[in-house]
Amino acid sequence: MSGTVHPAVPVELAAPAALAAADSTPDVVDGVALARLYGEPLFKLPEDLYIPPDALEVFLEAFEGPLDLLLYLIRKQNFNVLDIPMAALTAQYLAYVEQIRKSNLELAAEYLLMAAMLIEIKSRMLLPVKKAETGEEVEDPRAELVRRLVEYERIKLAAARLDELPRVGRDFARAIVTIEQSIVRRFPDVNVIDLQQAWAEVLKRARLHAHHHITREELSVREHMSIVLRKLQGRQFVEFGDLFDARLLAKGPPIVIVHFLALLELARENLIELTQAAPYAPIYVRLAYTPS
Repeated sequence: MSGTVHPAVPVELAAPAALAAADSTPDVVDGVALARLYGEPLFKLPEDLYIPPDALEVFLEAFEGPLDLLLYLIRKQNFNVLDIPMAALTAQYLAYVEQIRKSNLELAAEYLLMAAMLIEIKSRMLLPVKKAETGEEVEDPRAELVRRLVEYERIKLAAARLDELPRVGRDFARAIVTIEQSIVRRFPDVNVIDLQQAWAEVLKRARLHAHHHITREELSVREHMSIVLRKLQGRQFVEFGDLFDARLLAKGPPIVIVHFLALLELARENLIELTQAAPYAPIYVRLAYTPS
């Protein structure tokens, strides 16, 4: 980290007239173009070339953020991070913010936010301390700032230690060695116990592949649609779960699936309505309204 703080400094170029006067560029310099304009090579600077003063800027970023600047000011003057003199620290910080604000207001936005926090802390420290109603000590206004600074410094030191670790491609390279040799494959010996265990495993897997005879059961969606309509007849609202009573569930998953498909088919044909008062609320089913 640099000790001197430099804001963004605009670099002004020479005036177009001076460029034209001092330009002695030949039409072609060894066949190498100075630049390309819309894909075409440019071998000579245009006479009417205008470069605005703020076209080029050099940004010298000495700090990575407001906390980095605060930590630098504290460590430079050997302040105790647990007992920060807010007046001196705020004055130095505002001086830096004023420098970068003149050149780049967008870059200074986050620094201005921290400056407002420092001024607030300084103002609160000037007020008389009042004890809480419970009799406990009031928290120091600097407590939150100190906590953030300590955490930031801990992470920054950890990052520096990680950066000092040897890195592949930067500090060392992996050695790659190829050794050609003839390898004779040697199979392990098999004893009787291993053979018995393998045979027992085969018998165990054979029992799991027993044949089952499956009979096909004809299920009618239309029949279950009629059952749902009968249950809804004469009732205003029925909870969705009540349509799947214990007797229906006892018949097994295939019957439950067909019953659910019957509900979807009735809803598609606008014969029933599904309503819900709020997200995650119970779903209610009723017969669709048919104007007389």
